[in-house]
Amino acid sequence: MFRYIFKCEGNRPTRAAAVGPRSRGAVSLRNTVKPRGLDPSAKSPAAVAPKRPVLSVSARKIKDNTADWHNLMMKWETLNNNGFTIANKIVNLKIGTQFKDNKLEIECDNIASDCGKLSPDYNEELEMFCAELLGTLENMAKIQLKMEKLCSATKGICDLETYHYENGDCLTPLFHTWPTTYFYEVSFKLTEMYKKELRLKQTIVQEIAHTADQDLMMVYLSSWLYQPYIENSNKLLLESMLLETGHRQV
Repeated sequence: MFRYIFKCEGNRPTRAAAVGPRSRGAVSLRNTVKPRGLDPSAKSPAAVAPKRPVLSVSARKIKDNTADWHNLMMKWETLNNNGFTIANKIVNLKIGTQFKDNKLEIECDNIASDCGKLSPDYNEELEMFCAELLGTLENMAKIQLKMEKLCSATKGICDLETYHYENGDCLTPLFHTWPTTYFYEVSFKLTEMYKKELRLKQTIVQEIAHTADQDLMMVYLSSWLYQPYIENSNKLLLESMLLETGHRQV
């Protein structure tokens, strides 16, 4: 039984509290266990970054080769732009000299035998530009040689994977979807593009300073700049390799 104690506030009694024996089964709210706060040092499962899959030796080598392909192609483009600037200076120098020679021929008209001789400044300047263009070509040849080594290394990886497959191992993609042989096919195609383009540039370096035909000089210039043997698909092939190996995010 509970008894209620009434307090009188003015003329109106109010019930203040209930007094009586507590039930043994009753639980006081004060004794209720409160949930503990989360430990700030504890890491939730969602906060833990997923571990990257461990790549095999062949996969790591192909991934490194893909990064090397990207760096070499970027360096090639830089050298190609520098070489075009130098070749353009050679052409402008030769065209300007031809214009002066024609003017001298009209003025001299065989009066003096040295009228048509080139000035020493012209020879020195032309020689300097030719040396710079030759140096650019040599650096491009080094890049092309490194591309061939990358292609050869990829071929070795393909042979190794094929050997394991012939011995009963399951031939699975090293990354996402590409078979190992496709990396070699792309590398070989890129290598052939740059090999043919290097031969063209060697011809241009040999001939551009010795031709007097202005139209032919313009052909040499445009051929150097637009690189006809390097197809437009080279960037697509490179980006595909970067995406497959994880250098580019989807």
